[in-house]
Amino acid sequence: MSLALSATERADLVARHQAAIDGSLKTRLITIAVIAGLLGLFLYGLTTLEVSFWKIITGLGNLGTFVVLMLPPDPGSAARALIFVKALFETIAIAFLGTILAAILAFPLGFIAARNVVANRVVHFFARRSLDTVRGVDALIWALIWVNVVGLGPFAGMLAIMTSDLGAFGKLYSEAIEAADRKPVEGVTSSGGGKFHEIRFGLIPQVLPVIASQVLYYIESNTRSSTIIGIVGAGGIGLYLAETIRTLEWQQVSFLILLVLAAVTAIDFLSSKLRFAIIGKRAV
Repeated sequence: MSLALSATERADLVARHQAAIDGSLKTRLITIAVIAGLLGLFLYGLTTLEVSFWKIITGLGNLGTFVVLMLPPDPGSAARALIFVKALFETIAIAFLGTILAAILAFPLGFIAARNVVANRVVHFFARRSLDTVRGVDALIWALIWVNVVGLGPFAGMLAIMTSDLGAFGKLYSEAIEAADRKPVEGVTSSGGGKFHEIRFGLIPQVLPVIASQVLYYIESNTRSSTIIGIVGAGGIGLYLAETIRTLEWQQVSFLILLVLAAVTAIDFLSSKLRFAIIGKRAV
């Protein structure tokens, strides 16, 4: 059976849907305004930030000088290397513990912020805005706040990661819950299940693999973030990285960078194995 349209049928189809094909004037004006606004913002950034490609080209020589100074990576001594490795494990612990605590605390908040779980608009509004407020403050700012609250050290770093990720996890969880299929929930309801059963047997099995994948990614990402917050005194390898940069010990800097890269690579490998163990391997 042929599905090809004749010239008359095609013309009739185009005539019936001409408005949808052409689009409304309002839609075209909005599109033009958005593109013009983005282009204006781009040009404003180029002029305000004094972007200069010539500076980048001339600065490549300085970059090459730093690379030469960093070679070969050298901790300085075996004792110093041991201190750096210990600081690396402290950084990993900060990232792991902070992420896990944030994931646990954000779990109920994600359901409260989801429209298909809590229908009350007031509760939903305050839940979403609270998560936005927490998420709107960068982890580095939270580290500065917690350093002043609990003092210097890895405990402040862990609290900074936990607080920063709490808002992010709450938003991601709520979006995953809202995107879940309603059919399993309706099946639980039709069999006589209550609201708790709908969540336990209809929603959680669907969103749990997504949540687990997000948590595993954030553990890897927060390993890098923990390096940065260590610079402001929140513990970890970042403190030594800032110290070696200030003292121009570039070989030690490269050694620390290699340690962080090795840790991130190992965590990425392990997280991918765990993710496939949870969601199962799928054809790509």
